[in-house]
Amino acid sequence: MRIGLDGIPLTAVKTGIGHYTSELGHALAGLAPDRDFEFVYPSNLPPFDLGSNGSTAHPLNLSVMPVTVGLLSQHWWSIGLPRYISCSGMNIFHGTNYDIPLWGRCPTVQSIHDLSLFLHPETHEARRVRRARRLMALMARKATVIITGTEAVRREICANLRLSSEKIFTIPDAPRACFQPAPVHEIEPVRRRLGLDGDFLLTVATIEPRKNLVTLARAFTAVLKESRQPLKLAIVGQKGWLSDPLFAEIDKTPAKERIVVTGYLSDEELCALYSSCLLFVYPSIYEGFGLPPLEAMACGAPVIASSIPSLIETVGPAALFFDPASHEDLTRAILGLAANLDARKTLSAEGLLTSAKFSWTRTAEMTLAVYEEALRRFHRS
Repeated sequence: MRIGLDGIPLTAVKTGIGHYTSELGHALAGLAPDRDFEFVYPSNLPPFDLGSNGSTAHPLNLSVMPVTVGLLSQHWWSIGLPRYISCSGMNIFHGTNYDIPLWGRCPTVQSIHDLSLFLHPETHEARRVRRARRLMALMARKATVIITGTEAVRREICANLRLSSEKIFTIPDAPRACFQPAPVHEIEPVRRRLGLDGDFLLTVATIEPRKNLVTLARAFTAVLKESRQPLKLAIVGQKGWLSDPLFAEIDKTPAKERIVVTGYLSDEELCALYSSCLLFVYPSIYEGFGLPPLEAMACGAPVIASSIPSLIETVGPAALFFDPASHEDLTRAILGLAANLDARKTLSAEGLLTSAKFSWTRTAEMTLAVYEEALRRFHRS
């Protein structure tokens, strides 16, 4: 059996969906050695290395297929990919980043990670909102089955895209295996290089409005006013879109000298910060799943997170929750937890137990079962 996965998320610096695509592909291939898996993408995009997920070796049944495109076939979802699927004899295609081919002769699985483009359009560029509203519902109706990471998003898809719940399967993501408590000799060089001496708060996210980092910056300023602790705040992640309000907030706050914006970091650097932060704070106003809090928990960090449905579902009692609309509520949460060592130890222990319940092997097992269901439904129709 030949199974294709959307390789486009791997042609750029990997963030959440890129890591999802890479980890899932490797786990699937390892679990099903009798099947062939390939990352498919148009050749006019940058090439990528299968080992880029941190592994020096990859399963022999996992490959990369850059498909040569021309004037017509560069219209990837409507012409290029459907033509390739038809010619190659592919048995199933998994669109790991919302998109699937608009026509074809094989069952399709669509991963819808969240509905932020529908529910929070003000946090995205207008062109992306227009495209999503034009194509996402169309592709969702076309897909044989849909995968999403939480029951919260499953309900949103049913309500907003008007689909039967029987078409949608909830399969959780997982923190990558590299995220575990790091030894001191790996932590200290990273902290020195980034200027993170002493206690620091940490957040990890692409810098864009949905991540609610302006609220975090305001809360951090208030924390410094009320606390005697010489804290710093580390904001880790690449610059996304509509990010000017955050940098304007940082520029005007008297706490700006204690805010470190690191940009994108390697997994090793990120692991070192997760493992040594005083608190990990995730103030997002909307998420489909929420991997960074789980990654932080896997490294032993006590976590403060927004009280939104997906995060409550994912990290449950292992985090301290706050109202993301209130920087005052976040300020109180940070001050209370920063001053309570016993509470931090309890959250750290709960977080390690919670994160251990998730694995990419389990995610791949559930995904393979959905592939089988997609094949049955496609051939029955």
